[in-house]
Amino acid sequence: MQPINVYWCSEAASKFPQLAISIGTINGVVVERENAKIKELKGALYAEVRAQHNVEGLKENSVVRAYRDFYWRLGIDPTKIRPSGEALLRRVLHGGELPTISTAVDAYNLASMKTIIPISGFDRDTLHPPFNVRFAENGEPFTGIGMEKPMALTRNMLVLADSRKVLCIYPHRDADQTKITL
Repeated sequence: MQPINVYWCSEAASKFPQLAISIGTINGVVVERENAKIKELKGALYAEVRAQHNVEGLKENSVVRAYRDFYWRLGIDPTKIRPSGEALLRRVLHGGELPTISTAVDAYNLASMKTIIPISGFDRDTLHPPFNVRFAENGEPFTGIGMEKPMALTRNMLVLADSRKVLCIYPHRDADQTKITL
């Protein structure tokens, strides 16, 4: 399998010079609805993050602060649309649990919750590299996971795209057509 190259448009690279993404490929994964190991891991990580964090103090966390500052620079209010890592952590800190989607998705959601760093996962068979980090075109269509119909993107939205489509609105919404399924 060929490596996936990522290119940055000059506007995104100059506006966010410290921003970086990491791409990895995991092969041979057996995706199940759920299993005992993931259930056990969820319980352990819920207890861990509840012991380490509280909702009131999250805004002072350096990772949360960095992503919120980044959102403000994008023109997004991070108290209304939260970075995915923070949103997952908040759900658990409020006494909830993460949804059970599949073992693969649950695993990277747990990693995102623990690190408070947004993580996306894509079905490799739906991708058309190379990837580009760029700003959306005004009106560019995007259907996120769980959305009934496409939304029109705006120019201030930073996206990760392949050669055919937007893969995610960075860093909070993944595309429905590239999601990992059973």
